[in-house]
Amino acid sequence: MAGPEAIGALRRRKRRRSAGWHGFLYIAPAMALVLVFFVLPVLFTGWMSLHNWPLLGNPRWIGFGNYTRMVSDARFMAALRFTAYYTVIVTIVIFAVAFPLALYVEKQRRLVGFYRTIIFLPVVVGLATASLLWVWLANVDSGFFVPAAQALGLIDRRPNLLADFDSAFATIVVMVVWKIAGFTMIILLTGLQAIPSELTEAARIDGARSWQRFRFLTLPLMRRTIALALIISITGSVLAFDQFYIMTSGGPQNQMISVVYYIFNQSFVSFNLGYGAALSIALLVILVLISIVQLWLLRVGDDHP
Repeated sequence: MAGPEAIGALRRRKRRRSAGWHGFLYIAPAMALVLVFFVLPVLFTGWMSLHNWPLLGNPRWIGFGNYTRMVSDARFMAALRFTAYYTVIVTIVIFAVAFPLALYVEKQRRLVGFYRTIIFLPVVVGLATASLLWVWLANVDSGFFVPAAQALGLIDRRPNLLADFDSAFATIVVMVVWKIAGFTMIILLTGLQAIPSELTEAARIDGARSWQRFRFLTLPLMRRTIALALIISITGSVLAFDQFYIMTSGGPQNQMISVVYYIFNQSFVSFNLGYGAALSIALLVILVLISIVQLWLLRVGDDHP
């Protein structure tokens, strides 16, 4: 017959097993959502990428034929180069705008809540809606920017801002920064507010100047926050589609076709669904590698586990 200690141990094991099942039941809905809306679609996309999959007719197995085609696809490589260029430029500009804004609204001053609201307000506007708004603002005749600049005497003639690559690219970058900088500002503001005020005050008492406090105190303590903002910004830029599709339709002269735009064209314009699936898998791999590199860089020099 089992003694009291054995009975107690058995009861504790039952309680732990019951607690484990309760925990699984709590996360089961989230796991089901991830399985249905992410894992299964990715697996099916991977299966499609191994076929010649027309819109009508039966799919035909071609193995890695779509992936070998991708390597020699000059238009896809051009889309990759443009997306990388756009990602670097827009990420730098967003941080150049969002970080000073975060530093400004972090301090308690008069109307700071109003400033935060105004800066964050464009974030709630959908990207497609914002793109349509800026198409109107950049219109040569009925818009705002060009007629206003001509009325102020800044320009002699009315250029079409979306007809030339440089001006169209600059317009899109400004629109994206106007829309996204407030969101990045909030993320950075969260990191700034998490820095203990005692540390900043101690550094000030020790004679550290503003730049020294920012360089040796603020930036190191915000590494994880900056990494999060970078991952979000870079991922969003790599997946850019709406602004190029709505504002320029990939032009002028197909110079603004991003990777997602090219996948859209291959899948739903040319109906090369298998090739579009292969491009999607390649883009997923690129995003995962970028995130891994950023997370690795985040841990470099981190002495804490």
